[in-house]
Amino acid sequence: MIDLSKLSTEENNPNSKDIELQDNIEILRRINEEDKKVAYSVEEKLTQIAKLMDVIVSEYKQNTRIIYMGAGTSGRLGILDASECPPTYGVSSEMVQGLIAGGNDAIFKAQENAEDDREQGKKDLININLTKDDVVIGLAASGRTPYVLGGIEYANSLGAVTGSITCAKNSELSSVSKYPIEIIVGPEIVTGSTRMKAGTAQKMVLNMISTTLMIKLGKVFSGYMVDVKTSNSKLVERAKRIIMKTTGSGYEDAEKALINSGNNVKVAIAMILLKMNRETAEMKLVKYGNNVAGLIHEYIDKT
Repeated sequence: MIDLSKLSTEENNPNSKDIELQDNIEILRRINEEDKKVAYSVEEKLTQIAKLMDVIVSEYKQNTRIIYMGAGTSGRLGILDASECPPTYGVSSEMVQGLIAGGNDAIFKAQENAEDDREQGKKDLININLTKDDVVIGLAASGRTPYVLGGIEYANSLGAVTGSITCAKNSELSSVSKYPIEIIVGPEIVTGSTRMKAGTAQKMVLNMISTTLMIKLGKVFSGYMVDVKTSNSKLVERAKRIIMKTTGSGYEDAEKALINSGNNVKVAIAMILLKMNRETAEMKLVKYGNNVAGLIHEYIDKT
């Protein structure tokens, strides 16, 4: 028997009283009022988030993958964050992955009983050949989803880094993951509808995790996405703009540098700021693990 009365995500929100009798603007106001609380709830747990990020960054290897696991809304949020990493940062689709209880069909149509299959969580990780070098982050608003628990337990058995994002205090998922993050957002405006505040909180933390990792890996320089791929005309223009903004160069110089760099924004930036040719810039970037921010800042500090 699952005792839902012990879950804060299943409590009734006083702000919901007589909500069905209100006009549209009042309903919207109440929802917005609740949503405002989410960022503050996340702020309270920055230390927990930082602990997970510290270990991910310190133990990151070239073959490390970030695996999100969840069911329902939580699973879809993990897939959303993972799917945005390749076009935003130019990484492989293997690097950040999302697994959802019930498989791909569950992305579009709820597979409600799939979340109760603890063994399937383990099987899904076996199917992607999980190793100790990977990171598995379990997503469950209630902190009790069997599918996610099974996955985290298996990842622990391999020695992989494990984390979790829940919206419940002292949950089972928090107890089995090495680096738990508990964002307590309180009752939803519609009782138990964790796609609302709980979902927003999870999305905010996922944004933080993937973005911080990409920054640390040198995918960002002065706030710009320097690993942008020039695969269409819009992205070519974005690349030129990034070069202009990070180097202080004009449009024509940025365009010339992009062409001479072989359409590589990082190489173009290094060529301009460090006044070197393409071959030297490429060689320097290899030495710095393709981290143009690290190269530029250290070179400037030395000079």
